Order: sequence, then C-alpha cells, then structure tokens
Amino acid sequence: MKNLFKGSLFLILLLLSVSCKSQETFVKTGIEVLRESGFACLEGKRVGLITNPTGVDSELRSTIDILHEAPNVNLVALYGPEHGVRGEVHAGDHISTQNDTSTGLPVYSLYGSTLKPTPEMLQNIDVLVYDIQDIGSRSFTYISTMGLAMEACAELGIEFVVLDRPNPIGGLKVEGCYVEDGCFTFVSQFRIPYVYGLTCGELALLLNGERMLGSGARPGESAQCKLHVVPMEGWKRDMFYDQTGLQWIASSPHIPHAVTSFFYPMSGIAGDLAVMSIGVGYTLPFQLFAPADTTIQPLELARNLNSLDLPGLHFRPVYFRPFYSRGQGTTLSGVQVHITDPAAAPLTDVNFYVIQEIHKLAPYIAFDLNMITRVVGSPFITAKFAERFLFEDIRDYWYKDAEDFRRLSARYYLY
Repeated sequence: MKNLFKGSLFLILLLLSVSCKSQETFVKTGIEVLRESGFACLEGKRVGLITNPTGVDSELRSTIDILHEAPNVNLVALYGPEHGVRGEVHAGDHISTQNDTSTGLPVYSLYGSTLKPTPEMLQNIDVLVYDIQDIGSRSFTYISTMGLAMEACAELGIEFVVLDRPNPIGGLKVEGCYVEDGCFTFVSQFRIPYVYGLTCGELALLLNGERMLGSGARPGESAQCKLHVVPMEGWKRDMFYDQTGLQWIASSPHIPHAVTSFFYPMSGIAGDLAVMSIGVGYTLPFQLFAPADTTIQPLELARNLNSLDLPGLHFRPVYFRPFYSRGQGTTLSGVQVHITDPAAAPLTDVNFYVIQEIHKLAPYIAFDLNMITRVVGSPFITAKFAERFLFEDIRDYWYKDAEDFRRLSARYYLY
C-alpha cells in the first residue's frame, strides 16, 4: 500500500507540470538559447525547419513562428515528421506535401513514402534545423527522422542544427541490446540500445561522430554532416521532465503527458503483439496490459507480477473498455503498472515479464513473437524467449551492450 501511494503521488506530481503558467522555468531549451544568441548561426542563410507541435519555447510559442518572425532569419521551408508539423495527422496516416496555413511556407512530408529528405526538398536551403521533443526510446520515430535528415545533409553539404531538448526520462537509463542485422527499420534505425539515455542533440553528436548515420551503419561506415548542436542551459542527467519547469506538449497523440515517456518503453514492445492491448485507445495509453483472453483473472495476474519484486514498480488489477483501436467496445481485464520509484524502475523488462506471467496463466494464448522482432531489434531475443517464455533466459543478452554504449555515449555528453 505504501509503494502504491508513492506511485500515485509520483504520477500526480508529474501531471501537475501540464498546467501552472506561473511555474518557474529552470531549463532553457535550444530554441531559447538560440534566440538569446541573436540567431547567430542562422543569420544570412536560407533555413529549413524540421519540427512539430513540441517545438516551442517556455512561453509555448512555436519555433516556426519564432524563426519566421525573426528579422535576421530567412525561414524558407518546413518539414513534417510522423503526425505532421502542426500535429494534425494520426499515427501511421499519410502526410502530403502542402503549404503551412499560418506562414504560407511549403511543408514537405518526411513520413510515409519519403522518410529521408530528397535533394529537391533541400535545394533551396543552406541549413536544416531540427527542433522536436524526444522521449528517449529507440522505436519512437522522431530520432529516425533526425538521422535520415542528417544523412541527406551530409550527402549534399548542407549544415544541420539541432536545438536540444530534455530527455524526459533522464540521461542515466540505458536498456536493451544493439539492433542487429536484418532488423533495421524506421522503428529500429540505428545500432543503439532501446533506451539510450541521451538528449536528441547528444544522440546527433554520437551518430555523426561515430559515422553511423545510415540505416544500420556500423561505426565508421557513413559520411558526416556539418553538425551544430545548440545546447540547453540548466539541464542535468538525473533530471526527469517534471523537474525542468517546462510545460509538456504531447509528442504524439498517445504521449499526452511527460510521465507517459516512462510507460512507453515498458509496453511499446508488447503492444506490437496482436493479442495484447496496452491501453492505446483508452485514457491510459501504454500503462495497461490486457490479453485478448478475458478468462485470465486480473487479480491473479497482478499478484504474480508483484511477487517478482521489480524495483520501483507496482501492478494492480484493472478493467477497461477501449474507445478505439485494439479491443474497441469490449471490456478487457488486465493490469495497470504504477511507478513508485522512476530512478530504480527497469522499463523495458516489463514487456517481457508481463508476457511471461500471462503465458504461465494461459499457455494456450498464441503469442507470435515474430511480430516484435523488428522493435526488439534481435531475432535471437525473440527466438530464445519463445522457447520457455522466461525473461531470465534472455536478460543477459538484452543487456549485453548496455555498458559498452554507456562508455561510447559518454564521449558525447553535453551535460
């Protein structure tokens, strides 16, 4: 009960960051540092901007408008990732090239059939700026957009500027193995762990410095772009987003709050299984686990998961009815995961432990683990796990690259 109270208190404190205009801001993001410099690195250049609704300053003014209104900045084109520049596109939907209704600038789509900017898209710019809030997980596709854009700029000799933002889950967690050959897709673009403990600016420095810009490129295999990162002021590696003093803008329709950034790596892998709802389509996206088989007793599932004594986590039984997506209109039963200690909680492990415990209760449920191979990034992981459905069989392999990546990434720390 005490742990559950602590978890609820943590959630309440994080959600309070959604409002309170008078809240003191402790961290200055890259766009604010850039503005204070008088936009020096952009002056006299034709500027393109990759952004979405998360690209705002501490007063919630869009980076689009800030650059468009700056007298010494010549903003000439916008580029939209998944969900679009203004956030008007649902996950997975096609984005068409169009003009921005506010500025009249052309907006080029970097999602769907064109993931990497073409030479035609970049022919009228001298520098391409990136300003998007990341959530710290490899399968969240904005970092893939960033890396592909950097690769295009390297090929064309165009400067690339990253306006840095906080990693909402901090800069200390590293979980998951490197993506392996045959698994490189838009949700597993680079040879990095699933949770990588870097800001987007630091990740850009690493990918560029190690020459890993191409999809699946090994260190030294790609070209380098002319990269400039505008760092934040005031951010520290042990900070979570609620400690930054910044307002949270939904980074996608299903990441409505900063705290959801913790839940995404807990369930995003399991969520690719056709027999599992993870709360997408309900009010608690990525916080729920409900198998398709409704005969499983949620109290028993919660009890079994809590018996694992996973640090910083507590599971409770739930019933819910999704408004859309998987399980729409059906009452599902399962568990909700609560965070009692975010620093101690193992995030990605939860995916495998939940599948493990569901399989023990209902071994007849057909988990097609091939569906999660591209997100996991390793055929060995899914094949080995499928043998006994025990996380202990794959845990060492899942974490085998973590310390190596910590050593590598430390060279590129800005904070």
